[in-house]
Amino acid sequence: MDWSKQHAPSLAELDALADAAFAALPEAFRKLCEGLIIRVEDFPGEDVLEEMKCETEFDLLGLFQGRGLAQGETQGYSGAMPNLIWLYRRPILDYWAEHEEALGAIITHVLVHEIGHHFGFSDDDMDEIERGAG
Repeated sequence: MDWSKQHAPSLAELDALADAAFAALPEAFRKLCEGLIIRVEDFPGEDVLEEMKCETEFDLLGLFQGRGLAQGETQGYSGAMPNLIWLYRRPILDYWAEHEEALGAIITHVLVHEIGHHFGFSDDDMDEIERGAG
């Protein structure tokens, strides 16, 4: 590969990679996420960094916002915004540069863990879901 012509994935490219990673997750897991929206931004906003008590803008790879099963019933919740996953491109790329994992595997991991924690899954459950994604 000629690395002199390579560049870091853009927001749009990372968004496409996230969509592909989500589509590869086991169907039963994806069904729990009906209506989920995935958004990619370079960094979390200042309000998120403050709320999550992050030391730097690189501390957070992703964030789930919404109501999962762990927060109670999701059906009939009037006025609720759809469940949303934020993926933060620059922190993900920074993590990728420092580890021996494929970028797609990192994105899958972030998606599964952000969704999984909010649906009350254990770490073992989430590891199984990631294995099911291939």
